[in-house]
Amino acid sequence: MTNRQLIQAVDVHAAGEPGRVLMGSGLRVKGSTMAERLRYCEENLEDLRTLVLQEPRGYPGLCSPLIVPPVDPTCDFGMIVMEQGGFRPMSGSNLICSVTALVETGAIDVEEPITTLRVDTAVGVVTVRAEVENGRARKVTFDNVPAFVHGLDLPLEVPGCGTIPVDIVFGGQFYVQAKAEDLGVDLDPRNAKAVIRAASVLRKAADEAFDVCHPLLPEIDSIALPMVHGSAQTAGTHGRNAVVLPNGEVDLDDPSTWTGTLDRSPCGTGTSGRVAAKYARGELEIGEQFVHESMMGTTFTAEVKEEAAVGDLPGVIPSISGRGWITGFQQLVLESDDPFPVGYTVADIWGLGLGRLTADSSSAAEPADVHNAANDHNGDHNADSDERG
Repeated sequence: MTNRQLIQAVDVHAAGEPGRVLMGSGLRVKGSTMAERLRYCEENLEDLRTLVLQEPRGYPGLCSPLIVPPVDPTCDFGMIVMEQGGFRPMSGSNLICSVTALVETGAIDVEEPITTLRVDTAVGVVTVRAEVENGRARKVTFDNVPAFVHGLDLPLEVPGCGTIPVDIVFGGQFYVQAKAEDLGVDLDPRNAKAVIRAASVLRKAADEAFDVCHPLLPEIDSIALPMVHGSAQTAGTHGRNAVVLPNGEVDLDDPSTWTGTLDRSPCGTGTSGRVAAKYARGELEIGEQFVHESMMGTTFTAEVKEEAAVGDLPGVIPSISGRGWITGFQQLVLESDDPFPVGYTVADIWGLGLGRLTADSSSAAEPADVHNAANDHNGDHNADSDERG
């Protein structure tokens, strides 16, 4: 009989950004803190990440939040995010996807009209308020971890653009943020490839030029993502942006590697960093709404809820609102004799740095971590657990 492994998931999109929510509470992510659990994932669950996100089960635009038991006993669940570029400590769109999946499948206790949750992440606890009607999460609002500015209008040499001013900000991850006009691009969906190229180079150049480190979480020490922002283009919005997720290693000397994938949503952690910068400049007041639009025209509504110190740095608590929609219930299958037990990428749609297309049908043994993770997810949709990894 075939040794078939199953992974249960709920597919959701938040303002367009797809998140494949892995809800099995038995996933043995080890660590006494969420930061240690994030590191454990990076060191031990890479095969699970590629199995879920890469072909033939995934695609370049897909992310996947792991729902794990919380470390903080006051929290309802923990979350670690799998993206094409690696494991991430926090993501706003993936948080909205997670809450939507948990609420609408009945995996957590739900109260109407408001369900309040606390979510444990590797960068701190996030408070969530889900507006629930007839079992549906009609709106999800989260008070993010403190966002802060590392530097405003810092000069950065960007290949093809010269020296431009950029902001380095933290909103759950470190971002480099720059104006579209300074990069010579227009935030129109028809210009997606040009935006992706510019943003990919922007992130790589910034990561090489600037040393960053979270003052309270020294393991968060690199610029993860770029945001290109511009003026509003739709009535009722206050700005448009494009965030590009890496899908391969960028070499500034090799334009063929300047690739990535557009975030389909307005990006929750990126918007958090954006409002922190606007508040620092005096362009946004506490309680004032900032409606941020993606290149697809979807929106998140943000505001600065209050000030909050991050070590010795001034910061703010951003509040972000959006909505998710369930798009499918998945039972991913991994056969023991699958020649691609951890997935694959091909350079026609993936970045060259990720390209791997190998198969060995005679020895396609399933990696141990994938085996354990798949078993832990098999048929388990309960997010509440007394188990601690």
